[in-house]
Amino acid sequence: MRALPATDAADAQTPRIPLADPSPAAPEGFHPKAFAGEVIPFRVVAFREGHDRIGVHLRLRTPNHVESLHRLVPLEDGTDRWQVDVALDETNAWTFRFEAFADEFATWTHAAEVKIAAGVDVAVMQALGVQLLTRASNDKERPKPERKHLARTAETLASATAEQALAIAADEELAALFRDRPLTSLDSATGWQTILVERTLAGAAAWYEFFPRSEGAKRNEDGTIASGTFATAAERLPGVAAMGFDVLYLPPIHPIGRLNRKGPNNTLTAGPSDPGSPWAVGAAKGGHDAVHPDLGTLADFRAFVKEAEAQGLEVALDLALQAAPDHPWVAAHPEWFTELPDGTIAYAENPPKKYQDIYPLNFDRDPVGLYTEVLRVVEHWISQGVRIFRVDNPHTKPLRFWEWLIRTVNTKHPDVIFLAEAFTRPAPMRGLAAVGFQQSYSYFTWRNTKAELEEFLLSVSQETADYMRPNLFVNTPDILTEYLQFGGPGAYRIRAAIAATGAPLYGVYAGYELMENVARPGSEENVDNEKYEYKLRDWAKAEEEGRSLAPYLTRLNEIRRAHPALRQLRNLRLHWSDDDAILVFSKHLDAPFTGTDASDTIIVIANVDPHSVRQTTVHLDTLAWGVEPGTAFEVEDLVTGSVWTWTDHNFVRLDAFTEPVHILHVKGQR
Repeated sequence: MRALPATDAADAQTPRIPLADPSPAAPEGFHPKAFAGEVIPFRVVAFREGHDRIGVHLRLRTPNHVESLHRLVPLEDGTDRWQVDVALDETNAWTFRFEAFADEFATWTHAAEVKIAAGVDVAVMQALGVQLLTRASNDKERPKPERKHLARTAETLASATAEQALAIAADEELAALFRDRPLTSLDSATGWQTILVERTLAGAAAWYEFFPRSEGAKRNEDGTIASGTFATAAERLPGVAAMGFDVLYLPPIHPIGRLNRKGPNNTLTAGPSDPGSPWAVGAAKGGHDAVHPDLGTLADFRAFVKEAEAQGLEVALDLALQAAPDHPWVAAHPEWFTELPDGTIAYAENPPKKYQDIYPLNFDRDPVGLYTEVLRVVEHWISQGVRIFRVDNPHTKPLRFWEWLIRTVNTKHPDVIFLAEAFTRPAPMRGLAAVGFQQSYSYFTWRNTKAELEEFLLSVSQETADYMRPNLFVNTPDILTEYLQFGGPGAYRIRAAIAATGAPLYGVYAGYELMENVARPGSEENVDNEKYEYKLRDWAKAEEEGRSLAPYLTRLNEIRRAHPALRQLRNLRLHWSDDDAILVFSKHLDAPFTGTDASDTIIVIANVDPHSVRQTTVHLDTLAWGVEPGTAFEVEDLVTGSVWTWTDHNFVRLDAFTEPVHILHVKGQR
């Protein structure tokens, strides 16, 4: 037989059984990522010519090079898409590849069931089956009892009637033996790929933000306010922990510039007792490696971090790479800033917003010097006990800088997490995630209607989930949306419930539980914004008077901790309702991944119109959690405790003023 031409044999890139679109995947040049305990759907497209059957395996290697093989199952007919779910529990880099093969036994059983039943080529099909069974019985890697069973089955098949042969071809126990150890040929494979598994808090956590200067702040007799300290802020830690949050995020804690300091509500003139914006980093008393003297000392900060840890909270610190005009960097390193033609330094802008109290950094004039200094600052705070950084406006700095910084830091400190506060265009937002940011702010804040939320949830759980982890912050010091301004208490419940259940990462800025909803005229931010002044809040009084959402947030976090399905991102499934304001989605996790012998399924039904009472019919694809359509099952509302018997079509009534969201647990699953 003549050899194939070189262009067919040596240069062909397509494997004998084509494999395409492997996932998880990230933009070219970067790795997909997961977090410890995350269940990853490994998918690939695989097919071959003709009607012969194929099989597909995932070959997986742990960071310690322990190898395992997982059989994929076909998805929807006609798509040639295959999938297997695997939980990755060990941090660091895993490698994987997909392997396809001609599944000779599956091909035989399919042909035998069709042909023998039709009385076509019965003897031929029996002979082919005997050959396959005999080959398998001679495979010394199979257990001896299994080999004997296969040999006996081959003997039976050789003299079987057509009816008996058909029964052998349809024998599920026999088929299971060949699924575990298939007879293969035409073996094909993708290249090896890497997936980076990071610690659990990188992908599943509830965040709470407060300004330490406001916690414990007190009004003096002359009307001025004395700043809170790390010590007084520590008194708030038990309350935050009691609500069930995992991460406490602090805005910048550094000295604040005096030059061009902003006054209340972003005014251009600050009084002598106005504290200024903490994002205007740096003054005569220090820069990014110092703490504001009003808050205490570095030793006080370390004590605060330890107390937070004792309460079950991890402290996240803001990394705001910008400088006030009197930051020490300005005098020592003018080359780190942008000079205007008149010799002045350009201040920060986000038109129409102007930040006269901030100079942005220029990463192109002295990259070596500036890169080195930022790395020093990050290492400094790591040495103080910080392992999480919320990065301010990362989209205003070069991607290559972040790629370098995160890779450099994570090589030495793989447990350090960076959250990108990047409310920006899709391309740079996704680019930041691809180059290494473990978490990302998202468009959730401005997605309010059913259609907007469906599109958003589908995008973050399916389209970008392999490399971008959205943190669904419901509000920030800068962002008080119209939905919250005018939606009343219902709006606050709705947004918190969707955020807490829609993704394993979500966040709340202090004051949300008090439903602070008055905006500064002409803006989308709180009046008397905490960025520019102290906030004096009486948390205990608000709870006593029933004006606080703290009990509701506490319940949401209890539900999140009790239900592992909510600590996954990729498992969200949209369902339907007859009302354009009723959002319906579910999250399901199979029993092998829940840590128990039961599956976990949560159904969320939200009235996203905070001004109305809505009643409608919801339509569920119950196959998403293994229940046949039309079958009755029991659900429990995890907020109210109500229990109902449901099917795939159900009437609901959601009152935005009292009970705007059902969070339902499907009971009795195995």
